[in-house]
Amino acid sequence: MNIGWIGLGAMGWPMAGHLHRQGLLAGIWNRSAEKASAFGEQHADVSIADGPAELAAAVDVIATCVSADDDLRAVIDTIRPVLKAGQIVVDHSTVSPATASMIAADLKTLAVSFVDAPVTGGVEGAIQGRLAIMAGGEWDAVHRLEPLFDAYARVHHHLGPSGSGQAAKAVNQLMVAGIAEAVCESLALMETLDLPREPMLELLGGGAAGNWFLDKRGRTMLADEFEVGFDPKLLLKDLKICSALCSETGFESAVITQALADYAHLVDSGEQGRDISALIRQKRLATSSA
Repeated sequence: MNIGWIGLGAMGWPMAGHLHRQGLLAGIWNRSAEKASAFGEQHADVSIADGPAELAAAVDVIATCVSADDDLRAVIDTIRPVLKAGQIVVDHSTVSPATASMIAADLKTLAVSFVDAPVTGGVEGAIQGRLAIMAGGEWDAVHRLEPLFDAYARVHHHLGPSGSGQAAKAVNQLMVAGIAEAVCESLALMETLDLPREPMLELLGGGAAGNWFLDKRGRTMLADEFEVGFDPKLLLKDLKICSALCSETGFESAVITQALADYAHLVDSGEQGRDISALIRQKRLATSSA
């Protein structure tokens, strides 16, 4: 299996790096040629394509990791004319289930498989090769991708037909948002009550309140550091997808309502923090104005 990788963002770079270490990565393409060149300098014998179509024409599997639905559709439109029967396109982006299903149906007419396989685990998980992958698509295609998934995931599951992976990611992001709301609000209250930080972090992390977000972001958010992590703009995009799914199914979510409002305000206010834990700044303001 030779793989072409499209998209070298905070998650895509380390994921592609794991494929390179496993000898699976044939080539890359990135919208920023400078970033693609930097990746090529650090990873020997990786071809840097001039465009997505050139890359797609030369590999068995095309893996994409881009930011949003429009970005994914643009990549698919570009590579579609060169795709060949038997190839697989696997997408690690977070997009709507409807977008994934429509792309899968279209590529099926070319005898090309499409697997929507969004990931969770954060930048740290991507670097450590410890991601979790939620896959939707034809079982045979997902099974063929196991060597790829094993390169950077600690767990991966096939969840059903095309779109199932993205539906699962919406569930994941609803939980992520709820946990972020609770942790940021609780730590803001902790500061208001003037409780000692380190003992409190150890106690909270060691009990029933312990969670990934508190463990990975607790100390940095209390230090007002938000330079590494998950961009609030991307979570807001994901929450809008989840909100649409809730509306379609008639499911009522108090978490979505609160998180959408909070992260929209965070983004609209010009918050420059590059991680969703920057929400604590907003919770602090709410506490001080109460």
